[in-house]
Amino acid sequence: MEIVFHIKKTDKGYSSLMDSPDQKAKDIPVAKTSFENNILKLDMSNFKIEYNGKLVENSKLMGSFTQNGTSIPLNLTHERQKKKSALRPQNPTEPYPYVSEKVNIPNPATNGKLAGILTLPSKEGIFPVVVLISGSGPQNHDEELMGHKPFLVISDFLTRQGFAVLRYDDRGVAGSDGDFAKSTSRDFANDVKTVVAYLKTRKDINAKKIGLLGHSEGGAIAPLIASEIKDIAFLVLMAGTGVSGGDLLLAQQQEVGKVYGQSDDDLKHTKDFFTGAFAIITEKLYPESKKTKLTAYVKKAIKTNPKFAIPKDMTETDFVNSQVNQLLTPWMEYFINYNPATALQKVTCPVLALNGDKDVQVPADMNLSAIEAALKKAGNTQYVVKKMANMNHLFQECKTGSPEEYEPSTQTISPLALDEIGNWLKAVK
Repeated sequence: MEIVFHIKKTDKGYSSLMDSPDQKAKDIPVAKTSFENNILKLDMSNFKIEYNGKLVENSKLMGSFTQNGTSIPLNLTHERQKKKSALRPQNPTEPYPYVSEKVNIPNPATNGKLAGILTLPSKEGIFPVVVLISGSGPQNHDEELMGHKPFLVISDFLTRQGFAVLRYDDRGVAGSDGDFAKSTSRDFANDVKTVVAYLKTRKDINAKKIGLLGHSEGGAIAPLIASEIKDIAFLVLMAGTGVSGGDLLLAQQQEVGKVYGQSDDDLKHTKDFFTGAFAIITEKLYPESKKTKLTAYVKKAIKTNPKFAIPKDMTETDFVNSQVNQLLTPWMEYFINYNPATALQKVTCPVLALNGDKDVQVPADMNLSAIEAALKKAGNTQYVVKKMANMNHLFQECKTGSPEEYEPSTQTISPLALDEIGNWLKAVK
């Protein structure tokens, strides 16, 4: 993915903004910017992001980009690099054989709007509708990442099948108002409620046939909505979660680490550290007490475990603070504590849960079994739980499931997954 930083020198020092063009995200504030002795430091603690680079040749920064504790090399230049255009054959092109309408939905939670696109099979009719709920991170209405537009492909497929589809920019992203960095899954769920309420006012939508399709974090949010709005007609959970956020992140770290070739020793170190950190985050403590306890925990971990490598250009105090701030963002705290099984135990509408068997971000077995157990506890008899063979987190057909396979693949989403969803929806329609 391309990353762009806009850095300005001011009377008080430096300020900067970040763009993520592939996600259509612009002007994201950087909390702290410093440039001393040819070393640039950018701190975006709300997004768990840091950049540290050294200026060389007066036109190039050589450094590392860190997110969630994982670092990768990232060199920055003044000139934008030309990206190879990846073939995306599944992206539909205009003119579409259906109606595509831009909508702006008033959102009281942000005193602004949610910007979206509603596609309808034709101008005349009353249609069942599917609301698309994106995964984690700032997403536009196409859930665009690495040149792929999964929600564009899904909306096109379902609209051709006779369904209206509404997809929208996350709050604070692209055309939608709000502060994404300060928002949690609960806030995003409230946005979905606003979308549902809007759809109920439209004469071309069947108010008794409003369903939700959530991918990844969206698959954890959808059951929360259905547990609170009893007339949701159906749920489709794509790589949805069935366990607490803390348990999911621990499993994700292990599976992603394995596919990237991390040693058993490194994997154990990661698991032990975050197990202890998450335990503190789930305690019912006042914010300052929790921060103090977590800070002491991180300091002790650094001193007792040589696996902790503090970047050469950071002091121990700065490193500790960055780790603590990343773990105590509003989103992270809520996500670690939230267990979608609690909501799933109240869901009685039809549910389709699909997970790829090579998904390393939301491992299939642990999550599908938890989803099924929760639905059984709800007395739900209208569900299908299915593991999709040789598919990754994006439901691309793949070899290993590694995130490195996402961008090179010409497949945005497997036709097998699309057919599974389409056939099931027609059956419950």
